[in-house]
Amino acid sequence: MKSSDSILFSGGAHGAEAAFGACAERHGVEEVNFTFDGHKIARERGVRMLNHEELLAGDVSLEYVSRLMHRRYTESPTLRRVLQVLWYQVNSGQEIYVVGTIQDDDTVRGGTGWGAEFAKLCNKSLHVFDQDKDCWYRWTGSSWHALTASDPPIITHAHCTGTGTRTLRENGQAAIDALFVRSFDAA
Repeated sequence: MKSSDSILFSGGAHGAEAAFGACAERHGVEEVNFTFDGHKIARERGVRMLNHEELLAGDVSLEYVSRLMHRRYTESPTLRRVLQVLWYQVNSGQEIYVVGTIQDDDTVRGGTGWGAEFAKLCNKSLHVFDQDKDCWYRWTGSSWHALTASDPPIITHAHCTGTGTRTLRENGQAAIDALFVRSFDAA
């Protein structure tokens, strides 16, 4: 696939999202970073400021998310907006790439976990790089499948989403870098 035909949807936040954005820029991939007024982000390229009405389109019941994720989410307005922004990121991409940690209940830790769960609900291609296990995983529809060095993920759709933890480790950064090299340097 040609990088000039591709778009990365993200949120531009510090950590994994900023790393996805920097890779997109280096490889000539267009970047759209959804955010909201007052939210501090690390990326300035492709910023798409969502207004109040647009954020409401991505609204979800925090009670529902809490039940689905097996943990309690607070009623903070900022958290609600972050979850709404994740809705836009996942809704826009056809392939979803997440950096984080897969928990024993098959959810991904943190706010990013909602993005992964929403991707599952939408039946989107979902890959998670688990920093603790130092491995890429693919969601099969019912469980996580560990990918091997001979079968790593590659971006195959022009519209992809990159999101993840704000606590990006060296192995997470290396996984993002390698994903973009595999996906766009061979083209």
